[in-house]
Amino acid sequence: MTVTELPEVHECSAEGCSYNHEMACHAGAITISGTPKDATCGTFIDLGPSGGLAKVVARVGACHRTDCVHNSELECTADAIRVGPGKDKADCLTYQMRI
Repeated sequence: MTVTELPEVHECSAEGCSYNHEMACHAGAITISGTPKDATCGTFIDLGPSGGLAKVVARVGACHRTDCVHNSELECTADAIRVGPGKDKADCLTYQMRI
């Protein structure tokens, strides 16, 4: 899989993240991490200064959530993901637990 084939971060509504500008993630790539039943954006940084790239190109670089239906060998297979407030300030809202 090449970088351009990685799933896009389609939307981010996590307030307070330095990479979030106008509801769009400006990190080059994000990591999904967390604890059981709680898929968090491991790239979330709660700082005042804006960070990231000038244009929106965020992709899912890694997914540590092996219990998600979209996870295959620590890679996200969803077409795109959404990040926003859930249990934490920045959760992967596309996360679906395997049954």
